[in-house]
Amino acid sequence: MTIMLMTLGTGMMAFAPTAGTIGTWAGLIILISRLLQGFSAGGEFGTSTAFLIEHALDRKAFYGSWQAATQGASMFLASIFGFGLNTFLSQDSLASWGWRVPFFCGMLIGPVGLYIRTKMDETAEFVEAEVVSSPVAITFTRHLDRVLSAATIVGFASISVYLIIYMPTFAVKNLDLPGYAGYLGGIISGVVTLAGAPYVGKLADRVGCVRVMTVTAAVALVLGWPLFKILVGNPGVLTLTLVQIVLGILLAFYFGPLPALLAEMFPTNIRSTGMSVSYNIGVTVFGGFAPLILTWLIASTGSLLAPSY
Repeated sequence: MTIMLMTLGTGMMAFAPTAGTIGTWAGLIILISRLLQGFSAGGEFGTSTAFLIEHALDRKAFYGSWQAATQGASMFLASIFGFGLNTFLSQDSLASWGWRVPFFCGMLIGPVGLYIRTKMDETAEFVEAEVVSSPVAITFTRHLDRVLSAATIVGFASISVYLIIYMPTFAVKNLDLPGYAGYLGGIISGVVTLAGAPYVGKLADRVGCVRVMTVTAAVALVLGWPLFKILVGNPGVLTLTLVQIVLGILLAFYFGPLPALLAEMFPTNIRSTGMSVSYNIGVTVFGGFAPLILTWLIASTGSLLAPSY
């Protein structure tokens, strides 16, 4: 279901007619496609993470860290497309047809994912668990404290992800850097997360997820303002790239142990539901409003350092 919804949403975006063709209906099609993508991504996090963790007899943080690592891979691929399209296409070509290219390529993943899913079995831990009739109700009535805690943990990660995603817009609109500038850092941040998250998972298996994530969160809070101060004071492609690399390292250290920590917070028979609900609350409240808040802070304060707050 999650893979089919993602493929459908991506396909709608790839083939969507323009506003010049069908008027304001074009915007509605894009909105629906984004909602479908959001529903599928939100449902996939809990199920895929639970599946990874339950397959690990030990080294659960290492297994779970591959969830974060593959998000780094997606960040890398998205940045590669952004960099390539902005570099090799004219603005007219980019606006007329070039923006559709990543979505056509994204659709190709769907059949591969569906094939893999048909060849996999449920985990033994899940098969042996007691079946509950209403996992959503049980999650909210018996584990609400854990849902809120997990949502806050996810929220901190979501802010970091959206801050990295926001960087290209910030660089072009506020620092007058070329359009490709923000994507270089995104490429490197994606590679750092992809390569680094499994090593962080190994570390978390030895010293504990909470310890790794708490130290990382403290470092991120301390570095937020200085990083933007350096970037605003010395605007340039190299500076922006270095800032995004630092953010990517912090993201790898925080996001790597996160799946294992969330999985341990919920019993097996509601694990997918508990993680999915927590993930969606955290992403919606903290991440979903992040671009709006970042833009509003700059507009209301007049300070380019405002996103660091």
